[in-house]
Amino acid sequence: MNMQAMLMQAQKIQRELQKAHAALASQEFTVEKGGAVKVTVMGNKTVKEVKIDENALNKDDKDMLEEMITMAINEAFSKIDQAKEEINLQLTGRKEGLGI
Repeated sequence: MNMQAMLMQAQKIQRELQKAHAALASQEFTVEKGGAVKVTVMGNKTVKEVKIDENALNKDDKDMLEEMITMAINEAFSKIDQAKEEINLQLTGRKEGLGI
């Protein structure tokens, strides 16, 4: 493959990556913890929604509730990272993408 063909192929893959990453940014990732907390995070890692079951709103369980929220958000972020790696792997054969 000549240099120009390789460059065109790399540009095509880069466009496909950008398109796939843009689609990922608008995708929702929802995680529930302990039946008390439900967190929805967008693919661009913005928190869209946090729902707390009324039964979990006990003053004595405040620390546990805060921990469940933190765990749910971190798990959602992990799912987003995994989805991004899968996109990169599918399009480039590498988890980190093209790196350009």
